[in-house]
Amino acid sequence: MGTEALLRAAGIGTGDEVVVPAYGSAAVSDAVVSAGAIPVFADIDPMTYCLDVDAVDAVRTERTAAVVVVRRFGHRADMPGMHALGQRHALLVLEEGEPDATYDEAPRRRAHAAYLTARLNGVHTPADGDGHSYQQYVVRVPGNGRPDRDAFARVLRAKGVDCRVPVKTPLHRTPKYWRDVELPETERAADETLALPVDAWLTRRELQRIVSACNALGGLLQPAF
Repeated sequence: MGTEALLRAAGIGTGDEVVVPAYGSAAVSDAVVSAGAIPVFADIDPMTYCLDVDAVDAVRTERTAAVVVVRRFGHRADMPGMHALGQRHALLVLEEGEPDATYDEAPRRRAHAAYLTARLNGVHTPADGDGHSYQQYVVRVPGNGRPDRDAFARVLRAKGVDCRVPVKTPLHRTPKYWRDVELPETERAADETLALPVDAWLTRRELQRIVSACNALGGLLQPAF
């Protein structure tokens, strides 16, 4: 069952609030709206990019009926902590997944991620959390946020590295879901993150090219003050 169907089956609808992430696609928020409920955005954990338990608790109100957690880039949220919060306050806790790599691809993706993490020094590499499947290898570009990240990405693409910005605009800053709320970790992640190739079919030479291109640029960026 999809998110909308699960919410409806739990009797969640008109007048209810459902806590969701603003960092990611609109699919979950759209499902909440389709069920008749109101999406409420909470901030993310800066290491996993998933909803943070304390941030969810901070936006919870008497109208909050559910939380929808989304696995991001292969990271998982603190689900024991989230379920404990749900039990304390009678909240439905749902977890949305991302398409997983095939069984044959997963070890190679993890091996490629380990190669990059061991050699990259021009970016902040992802935390190798428990069960990280590396659906995407997402780094943070140091410096002054979005301008430096975007410039970094342009140079990498010019060097043949197929990188991309995973989340360009958080949902609470889009016209459809605009909210006058501060989500500092969400906004910082949107400004700094960049997904580098980690596909199972990459060759060692292609991985070396990614490392060389990133490391050559790293020293050009000035830390933000």
